[in-house]
Amino acid sequence: METPDPSALERTRSLQAEIQRLRRDRQRLRQTVSFRLGLHLTTAVRRPWRLLALPISFPWLAFRLGLERLGRRPAMLPDVGATETARSRSVVLFPTNGVGFGHFTRMYALAKQLREADSGLEIIFFTTMPTLHIPYAEDFPTYHLAGRGKHETMEASTWNGLVEDMLHTVLDVHRPAVFVFDGAFPYRGMLNAILQEPNMHRIWVRRGMFRKGSNIPVDSISCFDLLVRPGDALPPALDGIEVGTEQLDVETMLLIEPEGMLDRQAARRRLGLPSDARAVYVQLGAGRINDIESEVRRVVDALHNQPDVHVVLGESMLGARLDVDLDRIHLLRDYPNALYLKAFDASVQAGGYNSFHEMRSLRLPTLFLPNLSTGMDDQVARCNVALEEGWGRVNLDRSSAAIAHDVEALLSMEPQPSPAPEVNGARTLATQILSMLGEDA
Repeated sequence: METPDPSALERTRSLQAEIQRLRRDRQRLRQTVSFRLGLHLTTAVRRPWRLLALPISFPWLAFRLGLERLGRRPAMLPDVGATETARSRSVVLFPTNGVGFGHFTRMYALAKQLREADSGLEIIFFTTMPTLHIPYAEDFPTYHLAGRGKHETMEASTWNGLVEDMLHTVLDVHRPAVFVFDGAFPYRGMLNAILQEPNMHRIWVRRGMFRKGSNIPVDSISCFDLLVRPGDALPPALDGIEVGTEQLDVETMLLIEPEGMLDRQAARRRLGLPSDARAVYVQLGAGRINDIESEVRRVVDALHNQPDVHVVLGESMLGARLDVDLDRIHLLRDYPNALYLKAFDASVQAGGYNSFHEMRSLRLPTLFLPNLSTGMDDQVARCNVALEEGWGRVNLDRSSAAIAHDVEALLSMEPQPSPAPEVNGARTLATQILSMLGEDA
């Protein structure tokens, strides 16, 4: 029996990959509005009897295609002649990049829980997040595609074509048994790619309910066989639409739990904080520190006016570096910053999902300045939970006087005992995924 020629096998594989790429290109071309309108016209020319209906049929088709582009009716499904091959014991995680680290943090927490439960499991990241060094440091293979916002003139269809081609290649190489997407909006290119993998489990992690009139494509939910909703301090909304896909509610998903944080002395040594000083952690996304009218500057000034307070100002790794020339002000540009939370006596935060629940896990006295402009995330309602539980304050009047008053009240708050440890939703989801892998074995 002759030994297969490795170079011949490689050429065959390359040829098959090229054929698949050409099929995807052909399918994307057939999905374009211009092609489908043109096909409608040429069909009418070939069949003259259809010309009589053209004044009605052509505008109707254009209207339907407009609804399809807006996600109000199902898009034409891809048909690239994909063949199913054996699945490997691997999981692909796709966190999108929003205004912060929310999606990425949940998927990173899930990856660490999966690895802790099964060290032999292959875990792959495919993401538009630019902070690739984080998963690389944990030896997670990572593939990156720059978000469409990084390309000033790129059409959505072109960018989605890149998503489809790159993700299809990743799925073809690794043959994962499970694919997990964490994001508010499912990209058409991603949907096209995962629909070519009929025997792969497809999971969508998404906070909150699906609202009536939301702008997500109407056929996107059916592309997944499990919808996962991470737990929140907020009570669940009651006006969501019914979905036909199986749903799983898990507990709050945390990357760093209290037992995984540095102890107070170790954290203060790492941050260069005096052991006997009061220390406050500030992480706000609104405004620039050098703008004296910004919220973050008003907070820092109010804290700086307290002579024995050291302020640790958290920098986002997605933004520009801060330049602060004030004593007792320390900058922290790291991830995850929750690692250092036991160093602090209090904090000032916005009302985002991750930061709120990190503070809540310790009952760290916190002044919240919730974002009032978020359409899908009611930060005010979430922060009011901390007020009701007695470990938080909420500021809606962003004036210097109101912030200074709330900062003084914050520094006089008595610390509360840490609550009993809760189940981590990331661990619950990891258990669910491992059970899926077990079923496929």
